[in-house]
Amino acid sequence: MIIFFLILMSICYLFSFLPSKLRPSLPPGPTPLPYIGNLITMLRNKPTFRWIHRMMDEMNTKILSFRIGGIHVIAVSDPKIALEFLKDQDGIFSSRPDSMSGYLTSSGYLDTVLAPMGDHWKKMRKIITREILSGARHQWLLKKRNEEDDNIMRYIYNQCKTNHGVTRGFVNVRVIAQQYTNNIVRKLVFGSTYFGKGSEDGGPGDEEIEHADSLLTILAYLNAFCVTDYFPWLRWITDFDGHEKIVRNAIHNARKYQDPLIDERIQQWKDGARMQQEDLLDVFITLETTRLTADEIKAQILDIVLAGFDNVSNNIEWAMAEMINQPLVFDKAVYELDSIVGRDRLVQESDLPNLNYIKSCVKEAFRLHPVAPFNVPHVTTANSTVAGYFIPKGSHVIVSRLGLGRNPMVWDDPLTFNPDRHMNGDKEVMLTDHNLHTFTFSTGRRGCPAVLLGSTMTVMLLARLVQGFTWELPLNEPYVDLKENLHDLQKAKTLFALVKPRLPINLYPTN
Repeated sequence: MIIFFLILMSICYLFSFLPSKLRPSLPPGPTPLPYIGNLITMLRNKPTFRWIHRMMDEMNTKILSFRIGGIHVIAVSDPKIALEFLKDQDGIFSSRPDSMSGYLTSSGYLDTVLAPMGDHWKKMRKIITREILSGARHQWLLKKRNEEDDNIMRYIYNQCKTNHGVTRGFVNVRVIAQQYTNNIVRKLVFGSTYFGKGSEDGGPGDEEIEHADSLLTILAYLNAFCVTDYFPWLRWITDFDGHEKIVRNAIHNARKYQDPLIDERIQQWKDGARMQQEDLLDVFITLETTRLTADEIKAQILDIVLAGFDNVSNNIEWAMAEMINQPLVFDKAVYELDSIVGRDRLVQESDLPNLNYIKSCVKEAFRLHPVAPFNVPHVTTANSTVAGYFIPKGSHVIVSRLGLGRNPMVWDDPLTFNPDRHMNGDKEVMLTDHNLHTFTFSTGRRGCPAVLLGSTMTVMLLARLVQGFTWELPLNEPYVDLKENLHDLQKAKTLFALVKPRLPINLYPTN
């Protein structure tokens, strides 16, 4: 009897190894240590995203696997493999991993972007696509966007004014781009351009500057390879990286401006002091089919504010930097605007479908200078096989925006800014790319629902800047330094330029 039991146990033991021998191997990657995985190597090689890309280059692979604690992280830089994750098998790759920064930013995953797959995500996604970012809602908000298009022109024009009239002004392009995007989102959501009074020349006030700084901090630390995300039990003991304190403070500073406005508006609707929808906050509060709690509204508002802030502003600063360095490119953009719009009126949203070269400049900046090295992580809910490799359940999947946009197998001379590569005769240039040759708005269930708004804001701002002003480098600067930061992909040196109005003075808003 004992012998039979031992034989049976031996057979079971052998069969326990059979599936692992038959299943595919993990993607290539550095050899992990027991329990902690590649944690020590990751901590020694900051920033982590550059270490990941360096490993992919050294191992000559487009899909990399490394392990931190018990979690496999799968990095992808090939569009075909990325499509397997985000489109072909997105049913099991559409959820989100748990993270300290994501949990805090979303108030416990009450938002849409960071929420895991489930009933809440489905509810919020339906609201966002049907009620907030639909084509009809986009048209409803046109007047508010037009006001901010004019406001940014007024601000730049004021930088050119002196006691002697209009000359050249010295402007910070990064501030201009961030102000424009932040102002538009505030106007669409809250109905007002500023939290405070703003500055007299139309620029940001102290409140807007603190709010913008807080948003940048949140975005910098969101899904930033925090150690406690891979060893959750550490969260109860220590703030290992110091990330949690920074994130909590940044969220507090951002929401101290937003949340009181939301609470006040909710009360106005309860009291009957407000009877008509005027902005997106009103829409959230008065939803008829699905009522949202105050906490859900606040989480979703922060979602929208974060999503609308850095992508557009980063793109515009890089596009302007590249175009100033290439006068022929800039001249082609000016020629297109003068030919299609003319110089006797300001470019409007209705002109955008015809501005293919301007859109090509935007698309090329998205390709070459993405706002972040990776997409928001996905997590797999089941074991699977992708590109012939085994992907364990619970793996975090990150797609390299850099790897896709600068892929030499897809793009000729990939490190050169060349908008002409996107021109295709009279065919309209689209910023979306469902083949993932560039990672602009992603694809699949987790694709960005704000394609229309994001595209409109970006193209409109670049068109206004190019049409409305001439742009020159400051004296003693022969070219724009195109180096990017070590710790992120933002331009290392803020772009400053000398600007001068190039249209009739009466076209510039002055009120």
